[in-house]
Amino acid sequence: MPVCPITLKAFEPGEGDPGVYSRDGLRRLHPRLSDLSPLTFTVEEQIQEAAARAGKMSIQGVQPKLSAILNPSRGGFEVVDRGGRFILKPCPPEWREVPENESLTMTLAATSGIEVPDHGLVAAVDGSWTYWIRRFDRGGKNRRIPLEDFAQLQELTRDTKYESSMERVVATVDRHCTFPALERQHLARRVLFCFLVGNEDMHLKNFSLIHRNGNFELSPAYDLLSTTLVLRDAQDEMALPIRGKKNRLTRDDLVGYFCGERCRLPDRIVDGILGELEAAARGWPDVIRRSFLSESIRERYLALVEERRERLFA
Repeated sequence: MPVCPITLKAFEPGEGDPGVYSRDGLRRLHPRLSDLSPLTFTVEEQIQEAAARAGKMSIQGVQPKLSAILNPSRGGFEVVDRGGRFILKPCPPEWREVPENESLTMTLAATSGIEVPDHGLVAAVDGSWTYWIRRFDRGGKNRRIPLEDFAQLQELTRDTKYESSMERVVATVDRHCTFPALERQHLARRVLFCFLVGNEDMHLKNFSLIHRNGNFELSPAYDLLSTTLVLRDAQDEMALPIRGKKNRLTRDDLVGYFCGERCRLPDRIVDGILGELEAAARGWPDVIRRSFLSESIRERYLALVEERRERLFA
């Protein structure tokens, strides 16, 4: 059976169904969407467009990004300078299979109790995959929802986003969140997940606070991918140190020290988070095997997760 590039679930195409995307996947994008057409740009043209439009768009970052709207009547994304409700991320030329990696890792996060926006893969006209994600900082009529990343909150910049620590991240949660005890639980779960999947690039700009329903809280997760599989010279296990360490992290560093001492979570809460992550991780191999990564990188992802599971749950 085919696998939907949005849900990463196998599905049985119905009569008259194009068979690329499942109906459940298409409904995540729009209830009236019956198919999703390929982007009209090749991956090279997307990167060129991202560079040309960089000064006009309200999205930033190292990776090339395009702002887009969804036109359900035409069945596809349309690139725009302003007012986009989606972000499109083609694969950077210097790295391999980043869209497939990010789509998979965000899906694994969703199975682990981490809030993530709608996301998935869309084909480009040259057959390559582009990652898309719905913007969570936009409300009705494209109203901006207040959002600040932790670099801003710590008065640091894009150039100094690694000059902090996870202890300071916890302090930022305590200082700015409406219900810090709850958000420390969400933070602990996210940090443990990133360790399990080899996301070593959670710097300050990859944590944000959002203002919604009258509260300041951690935003939905974004930019989650297994960077260990992408970066050839990967050595660190965390972008920001825990207990002064970025690698060779132990269960005690992550659980006893970070979750227990720094996040000040009771044992029953920590045990609950660990139990839910361990249960979710038992289902990850099936999702990884269904992903759109190449076979060799799928095998590396499986081996990485297994090694990290043994270290964390042993």
